[in-house]
Amino acid sequence: MSYCLILLAHGSPDPNWQAPFQRLADALAARLRTPLRLAYMELCEPSLETTVAELAARGTTRAEILPLFFAAGRHLRKDVPGQVAALAAAHPGIDLTLLPPVGEHPAFVEALAAVIAEQAGETPRE
Repeated sequence: MSYCLILLAHGSPDPNWQAPFQRLADALAARLRTPLRLAYMELCEPSLETTVAELAARGTTRAEILPLFFAAGRHLRKDVPGQVAALAAAHPGIDLTLLPPVGEHPAFVEALAAVIAEQAGETPRE
């Protein structure tokens, strides 16, 4: 695999918190041809560091990191870019790109509007 998309969640030691992210990753993997992995920024495994090391060892040459965050707060402005820079230095054979958080993508707004409309029993406005 020369490319992989890494879905990045914050992380929690609580397995009940982790379960929806694993279900999401499994559902996306079943629907998409794009190779993807789930990783966590902190507090649990697989960590971003573990995931990048495994991908590099398997010969992956390019990985994009899609944060499963609503917005770019401190973690995405400072912590994660620092992690990515350190990982790029430790694994020079893999090109790492940090994407904007999923919450900033226009399609996310559309998907969320559909969920809210369904809950409220209404049709979303165009």
